[in-house]
Amino acid sequence: MTDNMAIERSRAVAVVGTGTMGQGIAQVALVAGHPVRLHDTSPDRARQAAEAISGRLDRLVEKGRMSPDERDAAVGRLHVAETLGDLADAALVIEAVVERLTVKQELFAQLEKTVADDCLLATNTSSLSVTAIAGGLRLPGRFVGLHFFNPAPLLPLVEVVSGFATDETAATRAYATVKEWGKTPVRCADTPGFIVNRIARPFYAEALRLYEERAADPATIDAVLRDCGGFRMGPFELTDLIGQDVNEAVTRSVWDAFHQDPKFTPSLAQRRLVESGRLGRKTGQGWYAYGDGAERPAPRTEAPAPPPAKVTVHGDLGHAEPLVAMIEAAGIKVRRQRRGNHIILPGGGHLTLADGEAVFEYDGDEIIYFDLAHDYTSATRIALATAPTTSPEILQEAVGLFQALGKEVTVIGDVPGMIVARTVAMLVDLAVDAVDRGVASAEDIDTAMRLGVNYPAGPFEWAALFGYENVSDLLGSLHTRYPTGRYAPCLGVVRREYEERAAR
Repeated sequence: MTDNMAIERSRAVAVVGTGTMGQGIAQVALVAGHPVRLHDTSPDRARQAAEAISGRLDRLVEKGRMSPDERDAAVGRLHVAETLGDLADAALVIEAVVERLTVKQELFAQLEKTVADDCLLATNTSSLSVTAIAGGLRLPGRFVGLHFFNPAPLLPLVEVVSGFATDETAATRAYATVKEWGKTPVRCADTPGFIVNRIARPFYAEALRLYEERAADPATIDAVLRDCGGFRMGPFELTDLIGQDVNEAVTRSVWDAFHQDPKFTPSLAQRRLVESGRLGRKTGQGWYAYGDGAERPAPRTEAPAPPPAKVTVHGDLGHAEPLVAMIEAAGIKVRRQRRGNHIILPGGGHLTLADGEAVFEYDGDEIIYFDLAHDYTSATRIALATAPTTSPEILQEAVGLFQALGKEVTVIGDVPGMIVARTVAMLVDLAVDAVDRGVASAEDIDTAMRLGVNYPAGPFEWAALFGYENVSDLLGSLHTRYPTGRYAPCLGVVRREYEERAAR
């Protein structure tokens, strides 16, 4: 990938469609130094968009992020194109019009008659097939997807999508151009949802499934994924921000595009929320209430409990091994035993990292599962799951232990895989499958998930922490209990598990 393939800054960039995304993309190209042509079916809307962009540049000057001279030069490069014919000199045209296939196809058919043959044509679609949009073009090789994230001037990620007929040189030129604009591009093939909207589905789907199984309420699930998993927002608050109708439509679109693969099955609970008109922040009510006086429900949090005086750590706790030093630092005596991978409490309870089994399936030993954390040192909450037969005394020892480490403790229902571990395993599974199918590289997937949806780690970074063996075992256990195919580990995960075992 070479930067010298980027479109020269002296060449014009055209943006067709002047809504929020169109304005944002135009601003990015403008600040990068290009002449920018704004076109809309309504010239008045295009003029209003140009004024709005100029206003945002004024605010950048006020904040000291742009000099007045730079602002004046940028405004001088911004032009309203009354007709498509005014885009004839563009080196790149990016459309950001309504998400309807026929509308986009008709637009590009007209553009192809207007611009030169060396002009790159790009769509900002987030849900339609890049291949299908370009299907009727005379020169489909110059057509790419450039999927910016909203707000485009602020978010760094751009998915550079190659359709079935896209030439490698066109994709490389598009990649180099957006990189020159200060963005972080990632390459991917034309697949439903591209990278982010494909890989992110389990983050929402598993939370909704756990809610439907009554493992915990939305506020508690959100808190565990934030405070234990390290995610910036929980899935319920995030879908309220996105819009329940928008998020559900993307889920359903990806599910349909994958021929209703059970790994992408939409949630009935979310469908009911959409049908009720509770779409999130924009309607004042979603999973949570918004507006004046609205209070956010508190996550379930256990009352203070006394810490145990000592524990026995059996074997290596793997990713959870930092807990041992934390326990010792809290003044709790630790005895080590060679075999196993669990912590024994004074009352005989076994603390074990979630592995896809349900606690009630164990007969005899009092098992308490604790959830996966991104970083046990910085996590501020730990989720526990117990069987109905677990004694209150054993549970209190577990609660007191984690509270002594400075963690809030949440006890959830006994569901296989708990919350974070189950979610992460599914994210890893979809990411591995995408790499093995040639959708994108592991590096680009990790970059896309960190920058596009602010995950604390990309799926392959999570896999390095948790281990493919744990991911495969957890998914295998889930598949046994939910034999629909949803949790069946992909071949790539199983293969990597065996490679991981062989390397030991």
